[in-house]
Amino acid sequence: MLMAVTALAPTNSNTLGVRSHKFIAAHVGHARVRQLVDGLELEQVTGHLGRTPCWIGPIPETGDHCSLSLFPFGTVIIHLLEDLELPNVTSLAYWRYQSYPENLAWAGQFLSAAIGADITAAYVLSAYWVYAAPWAGAALDTGLRLICAPRVLVDRDLISTAQAASERAEHELLGAGYHPTEMRGFGSQGVSSAWASWSGVVYHPHDPLRSLAEIDLVQFQIGVQAIWAFTAYINGQIESGADPDVDPEYGCRFLRSMRSLLLTPRPQETGQHQQMREAIVTSSGLPAQLELALEALKEAGK
Repeated sequence: MLMAVTALAPTNSNTLGVRSHKFIAAHVGHARVRQLVDGLELEQVTGHLGRTPCWIGPIPETGDHCSLSLFPFGTVIIHLLEDLELPNVTSLAYWRYQSYPENLAWAGQFLSAAIGADITAAYVLSAYWVYAAPWAGAALDTGLRLICAPRVLVDRDLISTAQAASERAEHELLGAGYHPTEMRGFGSQGVSSAWASWSGVVYHPHDPLRSLAEIDLVQFQIGVQAIWAFTAYINGQIESGADPDVDPEYGCRFLRSMRSLLLTPRPQETGQHQQMREAIVTSSGLPAQLELALEALKEAGK
């Protein structure tokens, strides 16, 4: 129900073939969870991190696939899949940053209509599954790193006439290399190339039969973004001078369990899953944000 993903063998191409996964986060509040479950007729499942129950449901006629995951602590993650074929990374970067405001406005309107209250979507996080790339060797790794953190190619005002200059910058970087120090790699030699950063995640399978499954990356990101958005909400309330409004079942003890789940290796997880978890969680800044939320809940006695 989350999405149907076929095994796409990587191919050499003159264009960039990308499955864009956008994770749009919003907090509706724990008191509105049942209203949203009933209103959208959501189905209860175990949860994307395997511990926390949640409710999921499709959002028809949106992108190539769109679904909603609602967590009992009041956080919503909308997963929007769009299959793209583009001439270069610059085109992807401009499409990404121009579409983000539209995605946020649409998600806020959708949730507001479903609940009957004003809901604002907080942010969009992107992950890219690259199944066709026009590069090889060192240029491939550079191209993937540019996809992972494409802001370096984009004019700050998103002026369309600046795209030609951005394409020249992309060409230069592909030749010279691009190595952001904050970016974490989690690929496996001969199997995949993968990178995670504050801006997003990119994954390129070399051998689909041995690489991570696309659905595993998506489900993990939904779980991580749910905790990221929840802890950001708690910290935001503290910064505004209010005590955090959380369900008693999802207070300090719950966040402690999530900290252990996200940061501790699992006995049954594969090396590739462990590298993915560590790279995504670390580069997202979640550990520090989670600690701040934990301290805030302790001080508030929740």
